[in-house]
Amino acid sequence: MGNRVLRIDQVLAVVPLKKSTVYKAMKAGTFPRPIRLGLKAVGWLEADIQDWINGRIAASLGQEKGGAA
Repeated sequence: MGNRVLRIDQVLAVVPLKKSTVYKAMKAGTFPRPIRLGLKAVGWLEADIQDWINGRIAASLGQEKGGAA
């Protein structure tokens, strides 16, 4: 993990969402925002993507535990 920068294709390989869904989630504030790499290039910090995935897992597990009570 760490400060490795992922381009959109690499993000989509890790997060099974469509590109349009990622951009909608970014606009809604529910997905990490990219960092600017150049005039027309952006990338996401791998750590930010992993934190987002971990948050989704934690939320899912919390709902399962909450629903079982």
